Amino acid sequence: MNKSLRLAMETPERASAPVADDVGTGAQTPYAQDAFERWILFLDTLRERADNMIAHERQDMPPLLDFDYELLLDARSFERPANYALLRITRVGEDCWDDCVDEAKPPVIVIDPRAGHGPGIGGFKRDSEVGMAMHEGHPVYFVIFFPEPVPGQTLADVHYALRDFVSEVARRHRDTAPVLYGNCQAGWAATLLAADCEGLTGPIVLNGSPLSYWSGEAASSPMRMMGALTGGAWAAHMISDLGDGRFDGAWLAQNFETLQPEKAIWDKYATLFAHADTERERFLEFERWWNGYYTLSREEILAITQNLFIGNKLEQGEMQLDDHCTIDLRRIENPMIIFASEGDNITPPEQAMGWIAKLYPDTDALKAAGQRIVYMTHGHVGHLGIFVSGSVARLQHRAILESLDKVEALAPGLYEMVIDTPAGDPDCETGDFTVRFVPREVHDLRIASEDAALAQVAQVSRINEAAYSAFVSPWLRAATSPASAEALRALHPMRWTRTLFSERVNPWMALVKSTAETLRETRDPLPEDHLAIVTERALSARTGEVLGAWRKGRDAWIGHVFGAMFGPFPVITAPAQADHPDAASQKE
Repeated sequence: MNKSLRLAMETPERASAPVADDVGTGAQTPYAQDAFERWILFLDTLRERADNMIAHERQDMPPLLDFDYELLLDARSFERPANYALLRITRVGEDCWDDCVDEAKPPVIVIDPRAGHGPGIGGFKRDSEVGMAMHEGHPVYFVIFFPEPVPGQTLADVHYALRDFVSEVARRHRDTAPVLYGNCQAGWAATLLAADCEGLTGPIVLNGSPLSYWSGEAASSPMRMMGALTGGAWAAHMISDLGDGRFDGAWLAQNFETLQPEKAIWDKYATLFAHADTERERFLEFERWWNGYYTLSREEILAITQNLFIGNKLEQGEMQLDDHCTIDLRRIENPMIIFASEGDNITPPEQAMGWIAKLYPDTDALKAAGQRIVYMTHGHVGHLGIFVSGSVARLQHRAILESLDKVEALAPGLYEMVIDTPAGDPDCETGDFTVRFVPREVHDLRIASEDAALAQVAQVSRINEAAYSAFVSPWLRAATSPASAEALRALHPMRWTRTLFSERVNPWMALVKSTAETLRETRDPLPEDHLAIVTERALSARTGEVLGAWRKGRDAWIGHVFGAMFGPFPVITAPAQADHPDAASQKE
């Protein structure tokens, strides 16, 4: 730690002295001016974010892909309509399909998650899942969805639409089975395709995909406990009723932000303010996706909460797709690659892999089923980083795509995928890495699951949902109109806290815009090692730490309340890691 930062953090009375001494020479005035200029640039960035958000909504929120594409199938016109569509990626920069694609390689179908935000995160930038697949020569297809669901749309409608998409890609590439690339929620959607009564062939890559909602200790996923303490699925039902049959995805985005408020409501904005000259483009690029909120139908959100989040019926083999088929994960014969991260607090590794031990009590049972499951864990990247991090795309996703043939050639069993990188290059941007598959035992995962507590939660949820459906829902539906639903959408905190900074809403932002334009031409920022800047960064970091400590205390309190009501969660250990020289660098 440099001397200035140490003085600022440890002895503020000493650190403030040089700044005070500089007041007479005007050294403090430049900091005040610098802070004011950064504040104007900060506000102008929020203005541009708000304007982008409004403009995107007025354009019906098209997918935010950094690639050219053509529309192949629109499921809104299917016999069982759904708000999904299949795209074919046609161009990467100056290179078109014919320049990039090796038709002998299996096609890759990237399915983005429909969990509050819009499609595009899997192809958000050049270094992405789509970009790496095209770089490796695979024909790439992308599944998108539209902002509004078809009225009454169900999970079964979506499922059969996705199956038709896969069939169309398989028809176009008859010599090799498609590779399904599922992110988060789309991962379990892809898994359903392999586990339904017909099944499909081809490898499945699950990135941060939850299949075992009841696995893991309390601290690994506090969202489950929050759902339990609010009484279960009835709350999602009520929000859908107030939304005139639609569940606003802004509620899901708000849940994600409250999981780690020190990052979502402090660090993100503190970083933008501290580096207002350089962070603007990166901030706006991500926020275009983050602030595009899509909706789900009432039928979809209830099926998701009752069958997955709370009911855990997918893992137990009790999820009823329709009147003709019950989903059973034991039907899956496809090679599976599971990519999870220890830094993911939305889908921790326990929820991504806990189902393995539930279905296969030991490795012999897994081998007897003829199944090949490969898992890989990252040491620290967060949930979204699994999909959007450029370094993850260049290393982990590239390694997955380059290893598909090796995975299919493996004997049945459980394996850990280990990437060996050159010393001093943990991200290995040059592509100079090797991949090996270390045989593992099912008990090596060491993922515990205490079903008793969450089974009680599921029972409470069923009771509350039945009471709400019988006595409250009919009245709310009668009192709700499209106008009232739209008003509630506009008043959601995730919207008005953004649109407040738009010129269309706040006339004062026009002054901010013109001032910022002038500042960008004349600004001379203070150096990073200026004592006042160092002190500011130290105070900002300390504020983030305080918020983080508060969040940990909040989660601990929720855990205690949950334990008192339903029983404690188990304490578990992390999945086994391969012992190799670069293990430390991968878990930095």
